[in-house]
Amino acid sequence: MPVTAPLSGIVPPVCTPLDSDGEVDTASLSRLVEHLLGGGVHGLFALGSTSEVAYLTDSRRGTALKTVVETAGGRVPVLAGVIDTTTHRVLDHAREAEKLGADGLVATAPFYTRTHPREIAGHFRRIRDRVDLPLFAYDLPVSVHSKLSPALVRELAADGTLAGLKDSSGDEGSLRRLLVELGGREGRAGGCAPGFSVLTGSELTVDAAMLAGADGVVPGLGNVDPAGYVRLWEAARSGDWLLAAKEQERLTSLFALVDAGPEAEMGRSSSALGAFKAALRLLGVIECGDTAFPQIQLDATATAEVGARLRDAGLTTVR
Repeated sequence: MPVTAPLSGIVPPVCTPLDSDGEVDTASLSRLVEHLLGGGVHGLFALGSTSEVAYLTDSRRGTALKTVVETAGGRVPVLAGVIDTTTHRVLDHAREAEKLGADGLVATAPFYTRTHPREIAGHFRRIRDRVDLPLFAYDLPVSVHSKLSPALVRELAADGTLAGLKDSSGDEGSLRRLLVELGGREGRAGGCAPGFSVLTGSELTVDAAMLAGADGVVPGLGNVDPAGYVRLWEAARSGDWLLAAKEQERLTSLFALVDAGPEAEMGRSSSALGAFKAALRLLGVIECGDTAFPQIQLDATATAEVGARLRDAGLTTVR
């Protein structure tokens, strides 16, 4: 399904269910896609951080993306993460994503070595020049160690290099500065980059981001409760900010499941991704809650806490 301009709404970063051998569980992944579409989402982002893209071999990336594209069947646009260290590696992933039927690409700045803003701009421009799909920047400084400045994003939006941005920086002030740089809440449509999408990656501040003028959200927790995020987005879009805040508060309480794994025993990413998968298993969506090695798995106590959070949020577990 072609990417509309601007892309808006709820675009979850799709988890990648794995079997006990670490292979992509395509049957579970297809059920997850149907779970998301049934919740009313407006797009799908395959092979992002929540998809454990950094842990997947190229073959497993291809299997996951092919499954998402085929299951979605054109009902919503599918964005493909083409995240890698250098431009040439990203281009290899981008060409493969194009062959597999992705509707758009999502790339970070280059990483491992430090890069200058001019190098980052060249990186995005070369990707857009070589692969004819809409390109979205993924601002993820915690992993990439480069923060995309509002001025750089504005430049790449204005010249047509970028179709949008997923802001996972956690810097709400920077997000607001970017929205102002692009024309502000009332002037975006006729500003320097009409059609450019600004999507927040923060599950906890969706109502505030939309009030500021963001077009939508890419919530990892949206795997677990896609319908809740759709209700939040619809309330905000209609201007019912009290209803939006109420839904945001419920989702914020549910988000506490990401800390189910004991901090002294496992990383926070392992805990969060494990909690999303444990929740999906408890809801009967996926078969196995394992995360990719060497991430540590949630134990029975942590999984029980995830189940309690689901029930408190009004979600019915089947396991």
